[in-house]
Amino acid sequence: MSDPRAHDFVWISDRSALENDGGLPEWVNTCWRTALPLVVRRDKRADGAVPVGIRGLTRIQRAAAWIDPAAVMRVVTPESLISDVNALLHSPFVSQQPVQALITLCSLQWPFVWGVTGSCAYALVSDLPVMHADSDLDLLVRCDTPAEPSQFSDFYDQLQRLPCRADVQINTPRGGFALSEWLRGGDIMLKTASGPLLVRDPWQLPAE
Repeated sequence: MSDPRAHDFVWISDRSALENDGGLPEWVNTCWRTALPLVVRRDKRADGAVPVGIRGLTRIQRAAAWIDPAAVMRVVTPESLISDVNALLHSPFVSQQPVQALITLCSLQWPFVWGVTGSCAYALVSDLPVMHADSDLDLLVRCDTPAEPSQFSDFYDQLQRLPCRADVQINTPRGGFALSEWLRGGDIMLKTASGPLLVRDPWQLPAE
């Protein structure tokens, strides 16, 4: 099993694997169960623990925790969720706009690895109705080698035609940044495991 990356979904078999120095909110004990996925966050700890986010049924039910890598029983990546269009067509959420938009994007060929994150992805992996009428479609593009904004112009144009708002994060080995911000030019905010950085080249961190 490969090491989980930011935005991957992971499952554990025992609630006791969740660590939080400040304690977890009560709703985690009453509402969260191990059949539900955790979402890998961007953070780091010296002992190599995996940073995860716990999601409840409401928007305010969010909590951060850590787990030992050995506690991970299963990993689902954002890109795997768009690998089977037939599964999307038979999803219980197929009538919702983010899923409709996802199906449209899956019908087109793109020259990069991409996937779905956010509430749409969480609904697809958990079968929980966490999307609402105004939910955005959150997307992730894996881009491990330097690229030019022009390579994503067609993709961005297609996003403007979707039935709901779509936000795209480009993920590099250094961190993640917003596609829309990159296309505007200039410095961009790169989200890294050590915190946000303002950079010109998201594939090359500035010297310390």
